[in-house]
Amino acid sequence: MSEFNYKEELSKIPLEPGVYRYFDETGEVIYVGKAKSLRNRVSSYFLKSNQHDRKTKRLVSQIRRIEYTIVLSEWDALLLENQLIKQLQPKFNILLKDDKTYPFICVTDEPFPRVYPTRNLDRKKGTFYGPFANLRSMYTLLDMFKSLYQIRSCQLPLNKENIEAKKFKVCLEYHIGNCKGPCEGLQGEKEYNAEIEQIHHILKGNLSLPQQYFKEKMLEAAEQMAFEKAHSWKTKIEHLSNFQSKATVINPRIGNIDVLTIVSDEEAAYLNFMKIKQGYMVATQTIEVRKKLDESDADILAMMIVEMRATYGTEAKELISNLKPDLEMRLEITVPQIGDKKKLLDMSMKNVMYFRREKAERREVENTATSSKKDRVLIRLKADLQLKTLPRHIECFDNSNIQGTNPVSAMVCFKDGKPSKKDYRHFNIKTVIGPNDFASMNEVVGRRYLRLIAEEQPMPDLIVIDGGKGQLGAACDALKSLGIYGQVPIIGIAKRLEEIYFPEDSLPLYIDKKSESLKLIQQIRDEAHRFAITFHRDQRSKGSLISELENVNGVGKVTAAKLLKHFGSVRGIRESSLETLTELIGLDRAKKVRAYFDAMAQ
Repeated sequence: MSEFNYKEELSKIPLEPGVYRYFDETGEVIYVGKAKSLRNRVSSYFLKSNQHDRKTKRLVSQIRRIEYTIVLSEWDALLLENQLIKQLQPKFNILLKDDKTYPFICVTDEPFPRVYPTRNLDRKKGTFYGPFANLRSMYTLLDMFKSLYQIRSCQLPLNKENIEAKKFKVCLEYHIGNCKGPCEGLQGEKEYNAEIEQIHHILKGNLSLPQQYFKEKMLEAAEQMAFEKAHSWKTKIEHLSNFQSKATVINPRIGNIDVLTIVSDEEAAYLNFMKIKQGYMVATQTIEVRKKLDESDADILAMMIVEMRATYGTEAKELISNLKPDLEMRLEITVPQIGDKKKLLDMSMKNVMYFRREKAERREVENTATSSKKDRVLIRLKADLQLKTLPRHIECFDNSNIQGTNPVSAMVCFKDGKPSKKDYRHFNIKTVIGPNDFASMNEVVGRRYLRLIAEEQPMPDLIVIDGGKGQLGAACDALKSLGIYGQVPIIGIAKRLEEIYFPEDSLPLYIDKKSESLKLIQQIRDEAHRFAITFHRDQRSKGSLISELENVNGVGKVTAAKLLKHFGSVRGIRESSLETLTELIGLDRAKKVRAYFDAMAQ
């Protein structure tokens, strides 16, 4: 293996900013880097070899040739480095691959454009929005477009010549009202493109313009006395408002801004990216970057700023982060200390810290060959929720009332990740009048753990509350009144976005949708909901039966309940003998009950 005369090479390298490439003896590029000063940066590899780690020493030992490209600024060097790493894929670089794993929404560039999801990123076909790391949010958007607009789903070439030649016929989508039939010339391009323009605005995060468009159309229809059309436009406004209310709102005054935070360990860096558009979070992704050399957080962050902004097509002029690279960049990078931007930074940091713990725990589980699947899920849940002990005993509470009638609650118990049905409990609400979820939750949690304390029973390892911050707060108040708050971990799970809430923390945690631990929490929550609904249905049914028996003169609620408990149904009472009834409720009442049912049978 020939030696490399680095001293002669270093003297030729300029001091300007640029990108350098290292080649091995086969002529293959093994590393690409950027530098504020090319000579100073390249020299550090050879003149400070005693300060390098094992991986960097291995890289230096394989260098046989150096090439460099001078650029105008550090930002240009960063962009060129990004492109060369993708193109050459050097073995000592962090590999940046074009992300085709996540889908995009494409709005085609053709007459009567189509809107569809795709993983094939061909920019020539149209405008692409995404990528969507969360598939649910993408399909929510597509479903909303279907309810708001009448966009074709066919792939017919609808150019002017084909339409005028009447080559096509309308399909079922036209007959069920999902399309206006542009294939037969029943809808003009101007009208169709107006709706496509609204879709572009929504995908860009500009919801105000479609709202204004619908409002104008509604008022226009109302002025023409076309009230059915006006109501149709009003329904569309409500659909859009409903979607807007479910979007994660940051603060409209923040405007357009990117967030990218980073934490790392010896093996990898973990980053969370959030794209904020006019105060709405329109995209978010958390990623792991495996280290090849001992790359600094600042270097990885700078590289990923370019990568994520290119991937998500963002042009925001400000980026929030937990650290600021020592690099001249064509955007403002801030590390906020107070205010709404600090809350945004905290939210991103919370997600990236969770992601790192989740990855570490996954590796720990994978490395433990003896771990059963049951324990693996519980170990993951312990890490996800930062619990001190393994949650082998979990209890979950849910309320149920329909139209304010028969408010009840239910508690289900899971032990070692499996339902323990003998420990399930039902609760009739005693101290709350009318439907009040918060007060009901406070009552049943208090009753449950007051009993456990009185009977000296062990407390659960985790309490799960089916609901958001309000229900969680009510449950925490109950634990405080019993003096056990802080002794038992408690969380709330909100149905809408599967957000996990912790006491005294306004920022929710979003667990990876594919995580086994989230699936366990969802299973427990769904079981509590099923158990509560079943009990509520039974209570309503029992209530109606008691009401029917109260029609019998001389029979009150106590007697009616006694009869139902013994016979199980009104039919059982109807078919019973006078002697059986007499033994249960006495001769006088028995005769009245028998006479009532005999009269109904005639």
